[in-house]
Amino acid sequence: MQKTSKAENILRGASVLTLTSLIAKILAALYRVPYQNLVGDAGFYVYQQVYPIYGIAMMLALGGLPMFLSKITVEAKDDDELSLMLGKCFMILSVISVALFLLLFFGSNFIAKSMGQIRLAPVVKMSAMSFLLTPFLSIFRGGFQGKLFMTPTGVSQVLEQLLRVAVIWFAAFGFATLDFSIYQTGTLAMSGSIIGGLVGCVVLFLYFRKSELLPIQFSKEIWRKKTPHHLFRRMIFEGGVMSVYSGFLVILQLVDSFTIKKGLQNFGMSESDAEITKGIFDRGQPLVQLGLIVALGLTSSFLPALTKNFLEKQEKSFQENARLLLKLSFTLGGAATVGLIALLPFINKTLFQDEKLNGTLSVFLLAIVLMVMIQALQSLAQSKGNYRFPLVIFLVGFVVKMMLTAPMTEHFGTFGASFSTIFTLLLVFLCFYFYERAYWLPVSFYVKTMISLVIMAGVLYVYRLFFQEITSRMATFALSLIGVILGGGIFVAAIFFMSVFDEKEQQKIPLIAQFLNKKNKK
Repeated sequence: MQKTSKAENILRGASVLTLTSLIAKILAALYRVPYQNLVGDAGFYVYQQVYPIYGIAMMLALGGLPMFLSKITVEAKDDDELSLMLGKCFMILSVISVALFLLLFFGSNFIAKSMGQIRLAPVVKMSAMSFLLTPFLSIFRGGFQGKLFMTPTGVSQVLEQLLRVAVIWFAAFGFATLDFSIYQTGTLAMSGSIIGGLVGCVVLFLYFRKSELLPIQFSKEIWRKKTPHHLFRRMIFEGGVMSVYSGFLVILQLVDSFTIKKGLQNFGMSESDAEITKGIFDRGQPLVQLGLIVALGLTSSFLPALTKNFLEKQEKSFQENARLLLKLSFTLGGAATVGLIALLPFINKTLFQDEKLNGTLSVFLLAIVLMVMIQALQSLAQSKGNYRFPLVIFLVGFVVKMMLTAPMTEHFGTFGASFSTIFTLLLVFLCFYFYERAYWLPVSFYVKTMISLVIMAGVLYVYRLFFQEITSRMATFALSLIGVILGGGIFVAAIFFMSVFDEKEQQKIPLIAQFLNKKNKK
């Protein structure tokens, strides 16, 4: 009974985190659209060049480190051990975060020059301050999650994003009405991350004082006590793997910040044209995020079942649910990818006012299905306590991305830049896929799913051709919505017609199971 109760608490907690993280991700994806509309592609370039630095800080504060610290909290034998472990983790994180802040803040001129524009230095300095908040955000969120108290994480995350988005929009309106430069606007927009992060810290601290769940001590005694020898190693391997895969695309985007602009100049563009083109290229980030929200949002609702199977040592159920997770990841990720590519001219026009770089962005959108599959496979490896292999594969992918981006951009422009990201993700996916052979899916599943995707793509392509002369943003917005409904309906009908999921699997998929139960009652 105790195990069941624990599993049920995890299920409820996972539901809270899923909902709040979805809200935060939607805010994070959508704020870029009005920002780009107000500051233009050059202004968008300034913000996106430096954004990966902030993104990595939040990757640590929102993703991997809280998950690792929640494990530390669960494993502690008593409050004294928990107090020591969390205190030592805070100490290690503080040293690392301060070091990163100092490196970025005082190296901002060098970093800005390396990115191809010295005027980015103030934006880099502002983003560097985000690392000072990482230890506080991580330790509180991880501790609360380990105690199965998810509300503080959810509330702080949503409030943090709301304030950050408000400041970013204020900066964009300042550019439009107060004659800010694009660099002043970028610096002010980046300050939203500091303001939002501070509010997040305050919210978490208030929950900490009120709940008295966590025996965290920020005293000098913690610094004097000997650090358990395994703690730093675990933080690097376990916390590191959880972090890098929660923000894999952000890390790859950081490589783009240092290479693409220079690559475009070597491709033959002037400096100003290269900056504007990089700004257009960066539209792919929010588009991919939107696709990932749809795909990961639905698959993440299925992950708690895997956790329950693992806790209760139900190996057969774990295998079945793992394969179903991969099936869901491929079908939903594939549908989001193909749908966005098929409707991209309408979506690009609706969100960003024109249809520039449709071909390049179409290639970049392949990142959706690859990232969804990588996240699923990595979570399976993580559930079995395997961290070394995922870390090695990440490092291999990172090196490949660094080696490919500059030469590919110099020879093929933005198309080459997109290809370098997709090739990297494909390599990482294949490494995971061949490593996790126990969860291989039958070829027939991929054939049926691909046929369904081709049918959907064909219908949407004809639909798009029929309305290709329409240029009004309001009209393309309506056409995009209708296209999403049309494409989604066609795809769902196709996978049901070809029995991509059997009856047992359909009963395990939340939305489908509810529909079937209602249908049977009638």
